[in-house]
Amino acid sequence: MPRVGEVDMSDLLGVILAAGKGTRLEPFSSRYPKPVLPILGKPLIQHQVERLRDLGVEKVIIVIGHLGFEIVRALGDGTELGVPIEYVDQGPTLGIAHALGKLERRIDRPFLLFLGDIFFITDDLHHMLAALESDDVHGVLAVKEEPSVEAIRRNFVVLEDDAGRVQRVIEKPQHPRTQLKGCGLYLFEPVFFDAVRRTPRTALRDEYELTDAIQIFIDDGYGVRAARVIRDDLNLSYPPDLLDVNLKLLGDEPHLGRGVKLAEGCRVERSVLMDGVTIATPITVRDSLVFPGVTVRSEGDVVRRIITAEHTIDCR
Repeated sequence: MPRVGEVDMSDLLGVILAAGKGTRLEPFSSRYPKPVLPILGKPLIQHQVERLRDLGVEKVIIVIGHLGFEIVRALGDGTELGVPIEYVDQGPTLGIAHALGKLERRIDRPFLLFLGDIFFITDDLHHMLAALESDDVHGVLAVKEEPSVEAIRRNFVVLEDDAGRVQRVIEKPQHPRTQLKGCGLYLFEPVFFDAVRRTPRTALRDEYELTDAIQIFIDDGYGVRAARVIRDDLNLSYPPDLLDVNLKLLGDEPHLGRGVKLAEGCRVERSVLMDGVTIATPITVRDSLVFPGVTVRSEGDVVRRIITAEHTIDCR
């Protein structure tokens, strides 16, 4: 049984929040919830479930909302992935803290929390678990040193004291005082729900923000640490982001799914062709993503495009 010091990995729960609408991702968001969009041929959220499973987590709870049945269809009950999955419907989508609050009665042990619309490239996440071993630590925030001020402004900033304890978390700061960015991956003990329950609805977005809950938790005197375990966090905000994430992870070789058929003379360069794709003409497909079962009959080369059964999105 995997262990980190005195932390029994199988005692952890995995939690993924996957209820958001993702309206900026149109035309995808009317057909797909963000967490099922494909990364190297399989849903983004499947990568997260597999990461939790490989850490030794023996149960995953997913909060669903917008088109949640598509997430259930993609993952099922977890049997094929080797870890049981339960689903909870958020109902009205009123923010991340609201979604997490739906799970209070289901969680009685430490839990590792993922935001379901981000692909994480991490160092060893066991470092987060090791940090929770300290008697005075009840929460751990995955962070990275972020040189881009714009990236920090889209997320939240973490301020530490000289002893390395988190003192402040600031959502979407316009003038960040540090490069330490929070990345949407967290580890909490169940006592965190006392803060979640008391989190106010924000005036700006009319939602319940997780960063507000974290600040209440800190102000209540609970110890929170930052773990520098994130090498990159790739967010899906706009359609070209889906292509860019796939290409970043792909490297130089194409990814061809099962049953891909290529016309004689067709060339595929640095692209992802998912299961059952047919390229019916002798063209070059470069830096592109083609969804499952699509037949491409283009007379000209396909470059930096996402092609689904319903849409062709030019990402040049």
